[in-house]
Amino acid sequence: MVSDELWSLIEPLLPAPVPKQVEGRPRIPDRQALCGILFVLHTGIQWEYLPQELGFGSGMTC
Repeated sequence: MVSDELWSLIEPLLPAPVPKQVEGRPRIPDRQALCGILFVLHTGIQWEYLPQELGFGSGMTC
């Protein structure tokens, strides 16, 4: 959903990941989270219906 060219422009703008201090939901890569957000915005589905099998993570993760 996000081309390599677009990702190369976006990635430097994101903060570096910080190591987790507590247990919780595993972090997914920023690119996958962005794709999940764009998928929800494009399709208009509710967050809880974000299809995890597409590799975006859950709506809670995005």
